Amino acid sequence: MKYTAIILILLQCCLALKANSTILHKYESIFNFGDSLSDTGNYLRSAGDHAILPISPYGKTFFGHPTGRFSDGRLTIDFIAEAVGLPYLKPYLEVVNGSVDARSGVNFAVAGATALDPTFFAARGIPAMTMTNHSLNVQLDWFKKLKSSLCTTQKDCDTYFKKSLFLVGEIGGNDYNLAFALGATFEQLRPIVPNVVGAIANATSMLIEHGVVELVVPGNLPIGCLTSYITTAPPFLKNDANTATGCLNRYNDFAKYHNNYLQQELQVLRQKYSHARIIYADYYGDIMRLFESPTQYGFSKSTHVACCGAGGPFNFNVRMMCGSTSKVCKDPSASILWDGVHLTEAAYRHMAKGLLDGPFTSPRLVA
Repeated sequence: MKYTAIILILLQCCLALKANSTILHKYESIFNFGDSLSDTGNYLRSAGDHAILPISPYGKTFFGHPTGRFSDGRLTIDFIAEAVGLPYLKPYLEVVNGSVDARSGVNFAVAGATALDPTFFAARGIPAMTMTNHSLNVQLDWFKKLKSSLCTTQKDCDTYFKKSLFLVGEIGGNDYNLAFALGATFEQLRPIVPNVVGAIANATSMLIEHGVVELVVPGNLPIGCLTSYITTAPPFLKNDANTATGCLNRYNDFAKYHNNYLQQELQVLRQKYSHARIIYADYYGDIMRLFESPTQYGFSKSTHVACCGAGGPFNFNVRMMCGSTSKVCKDPSASILWDGVHLTEAAYRHMAKGLLDGPFTSPRLVA
């Protein structure tokens, strides 16, 4: 009994210490790189007049107006900022062109961005339609330019970045999405996965060399569950859909191949930079659970029907994306997919919760 009591006391002390460390572990700034899954306005500020912009009804659920986010409301990065107690991240192009304070964080993500530079695809004869030239390398250059306004000496930067969280992506999805949309084959794209992952790993390494010590590096989504793929895939791929979820197996297998390769490369970086905390975010598993058990999370069973679109069985037409004349569902919170390519605020909320509270980060992210 005596030893049992001692063990219980020690266990309670350990749990108390763990709880206190969780409470005390606070970030004072967040920096984000990526594409339309996390862009809060850079594409809106950089695109030309004829670009596909997120106009009304984008933003209708939370902000009440379009903000440059490709959703009806907040994104995963917004919910992470809320959880940490920081303001929503301002887009870099607003920060650099105005007097916005960047100390609490900046968003470098641009919708349509690729991990590889556009010239990579052209040199290899791979079909690639880019929405923007602001690839991951461009976003990293933006960070380098901004760094001097965040901290001056190496000591200052080390202190500052110890309390900062960096998200490197999701990025890389567009390297495949845009090429698949133009007819690229699995045989063409599978060999470039090491290049795409290599660009993400190099970005992670570069940030660590600049003093960053805590980074979240997300994997790719289950792209075979997106309306855009389901409606445009050739018949032989549609016939190979998962019987339980309706998602297209071969596209999801491709996403998993990318994710497995990425995790291997992150493990190499962990060994090289033992002082840094490199966290893999399982976006695939986080979102896949919504398609596998939609009603459990408050979603409709019609998981592949876009909330905002041009009508038809899936409310999606690749030539008439979500806009002011679109058919919009009555309750976006019951839909996983907002426009057939991007998620609803409700789905992003579950996604953020899965990263912050659930099992979808490795090692565990505690905000």
